[in-house]
Amino acid sequence: MSIHPTEEVRPKAERAGPGADADAVLSLRGAAVRVGGRTLWSGVDLTVGAGEFTAVLGPNGVGKSTLVKVLLGVLPAAAGEVRVLGAAPGGRNAAIGYLPQRRNFDAGVRIRGIDVVRLGLDGDQWGIPVPFLNRARRRAERELIEEVVELVGATAYAHRPIGQCSGGEQQRLLIAQALVRRPRVLLLDEPLDSLDLPNQGAIAALLGRICHQEGVAVVMVAHDVNPILHHLDRVVYIAEGGAVSGTPAEVITIETLSRLYRTPVEVLRTGDGRLVVVGQPESPAVHTDRHGHADRHGHTDRHVHSDRHVHSDRHVHTDRHGNGGGRAAGN
Repeated sequence: MSIHPTEEVRPKAERAGPGADADAVLSLRGAAVRVGGRTLWSGVDLTVGAGEFTAVLGPNGVGKSTLVKVLLGVLPAAAGEVRVLGAAPGGRNAAIGYLPQRRNFDAGVRIRGIDVVRLGLDGDQWGIPVPFLNRARRRAERELIEEVVELVGATAYAHRPIGQCSGGEQQRLLIAQALVRRPRVLLLDEPLDSLDLPNQGAIAALLGRICHQEGVAVVMVAHDVNPILHHLDRVVYIAEGGAVSGTPAEVITIETLSRLYRTPVEVLRTGDGRLVVVGQPESPAVHTDRHGHADRHGHTDRHVHSDRHVHSDRHVHTDRHGNGGGRAAGN
């Protein structure tokens, strides 16, 4: 994938040939998107095949969720070509399961979890079901719902009011809702957000299993790559108006991310295997007067700023889970 319009991560000899997109589920070539007159990213190339797990990473505000909206046909691409299941975006949405950014259910919500799953099957239909009509069809639908609930491991609490389910249980039921039509593509926008670490790991393992065993292409927006790192086939990292794609080993490196951010970046691995991406320390502000003389404190009027997205200073920060260190890869 292009980092900038003229830069490539891998040598040309390693890139796929002209017919590589023939079996692609998702394909972007030189894609760009504009929102409010501003280009969020451009020169994006990506190919995702059936049964591949892809993470979309990058800082806040760079357009990760916008990429999902482009794939759904909600926003048009400003340049390049985008194909979804061989058609223009929006043309095959019936074969796409979509889970938007996490929403919490109030504890007083009484609708059962299994009924939330059913909404993914017939929630777009109007009217009241007529008893005794299409019994075979209704039986088949009931069996399909039970099957997908079992697939995500939610059978034990599917008949409980969803407001009484935990955050991890609610997320499993919402994933079942997105899967109930047996889609070929699953698009998820930050499905691990607000979950604790054990539930993040459990949901990541569930998605990896659905992807690789059921043959569903999964594209997932994430702030932190670590919970899903061992399940990933490829990564798309967006920053500074460009993007880079490849395997995690190809993308999450000092060389690649430094080129993408256009500033020196360190990629560190903690003792438990987690990846942390940090930038160079900010230089101190130095002030001078208009004649170019330094004051007695040695300051000049020139300020040196580090990249606004990749920060590092002399302080050790902890994340919301209490882990020390820099920003986790993909934040």
